[in-house]
Amino acid sequence: MTLIRTLSPVLALAVALMGAAMTPAAAQDRGPLRITITDGVIEPLPFAVPSFVPENGAAAEYAANITRVVAADLAGTGLFREIPAEAHIARVSSFDAPVAFADWQAINAQALIVGAVSASGDQIVVKFRLFDVFSGQQMGEGLQFAGTPGTWRRMAHKVADAVYSRITGEGPYFDSRVVFVAESGPKNQRVKRLAVMDYDGANISYLTDGASIVLAPRFSPTGNQILFTSYDSGFPRIYLMDLGSMGVQALAQTEGNMTFAPRFAPDGRTVVFSLERGGNSDIYALDIGSGQIRQLTNAPSIETAPSFSPDGSRIVFESDRTGTQQIYVMPASGGEGTRISNGPGRYGTPVWSPQGDYIAFTKQNAGRFHIGVMRADGSEERLLTASFLDEGPTWAPNGRVVMFTRESAGAGGQAALFSVDISGRNLRQIPTEGPASDPAWSPLLP
Repeated sequence: MTLIRTLSPVLALAVALMGAAMTPAAAQDRGPLRITITDGVIEPLPFAVPSFVPENGAAAEYAANITRVVAADLAGTGLFREIPAEAHIARVSSFDAPVAFADWQAINAQALIVGAVSASGDQIVVKFRLFDVFSGQQMGEGLQFAGTPGTWRRMAHKVADAVYSRITGEGPYFDSRVVFVAESGPKNQRVKRLAVMDYDGANISYLTDGASIVLAPRFSPTGNQILFTSYDSGFPRIYLMDLGSMGVQALAQTEGNMTFAPRFAPDGRTVVFSLERGGNSDIYALDIGSGQIRQLTNAPSIETAPSFSPDGSRIVFESDRTGTQQIYVMPASGGEGTRISNGPGRYGTPVWSPQGDYIAFTKQNAGRFHIGVMRADGSEERLLTASFLDEGPTWAPNGRVVMFTRESAGAGGQAALFSVDISGRNLRQIPTEGPASDPAWSPLLP
């Protein structure tokens, strides 16, 4: 049985269950192998991923590269530890060969990933199986992915996503993209361009030319559009970019008023944003189709950084109505809102988790900046980072990892992208070609 998924007008990926070639369904229990993610210290689960078998000569380089990306994805979570190839006793020369479980047990591998790659013309096929070494059982069905040579990294991410999800029980997130602001030039004259990359920093492409300052890009729920703020007109205004046509249109054109901090509603048809009038900003909603604008807040303070709950029923935002920046939640229809931040310091840039269970935020207190998370009622506040300047969190598609901007101190300080999981572990810098800021994670790619 084969399932065909259309990814985009220019990319198609076939996902095939490998049927009779795999262990019968009744024997495919996940067994005892499982990582339970808690707030405690986790000993990374040791896994082995022998180099995927090239099934023809043209597949050799792809097989080696795909193996390395799968390993890097898993090890990069901090939940897994790769057993290096030089420690392997068994050698995998055929995808269909019986697994020598005793050899993998001897090196304490708990999970084993066996894969193969074939390449012919403009198609690459990747297949894999996941095994619980100590139970000697296969975990789940084997999967096969087919795509063009240019999509080999996506296929690697999909393999890693399947392994991650089967062992942790969490949703996948490796096969995703991040839009951000790529910076260059001296600190007092930064050139800022919109750029997009794989979640791990690979495959960077630039969306704007740097002629105008751009800020705060945000993906649409389907990942095919980007909202952002640009100074192209001389002052901040929000724009919508279509990633298929690369067309750009200005939204909410209110003459002489600044618009900024846009974000999509879950339905993709509504945009919430801040609009400034007379030195005061409130939150508004725009229907993209009709162009109709509705005012959602009406206060003499600064209301900004709105973000919808995943079900579209509520909006979290920041306001200084009490004299300092704090976080509030209001119905999607608007209103005064209820304050949910209660600790010392200032709170800003709130964003709702895709799972709806947490709100991430930036906090400034006692001369330090933090990225934190809290429940939607303000309870269980947890600070994940601390530095000279951390700001602007964005959620991975599975709601378990946060990416943000960290800027170093001093005249030569640079902005960079970092990620951290919601327990505060596994802080990592994301490699970029230069300084980078304002990340926004895409949904999982189709």
